[in-house]
Amino acid sequence: MEDKQSWKHPGGKLREIGADQLDNAELLAILISSGIKGKSAETIANELLKKYGSLKGLADQPFEKLYQIKGLKEVKVHRIAAAFEIARRIVEEVLKDYEPREK
Repeated sequence: MEDKQSWKHPGGKLREIGADQLDNAELLAILISSGIKGKSAETIANELLKKYGSLKGLADQPFEKLYQIKGLKEVKVHRIAAAFEIARRIVEEVLKDYEPREK
């Protein structure tokens, strides 16, 4: 096991102890990948969650709003949008499993 210094970055924490141990900002920071000068990916992630209140609040935003966030460009916005779409599709599949079957 690597030393806990790798936890300075959410990716190291994910690798060492698992995705379920990361908070929402850390998971989002992994999607954002890199920050900008003076602003880490985790700082950007925290700002997004604070601004929109939650992951759901963020997921409900149109691309145009996300492009206005300093530190988010097209590729990062697309990664976030793709992750939310994957999550939406998983929820849709799970809900289908619970729909009552007609007899």
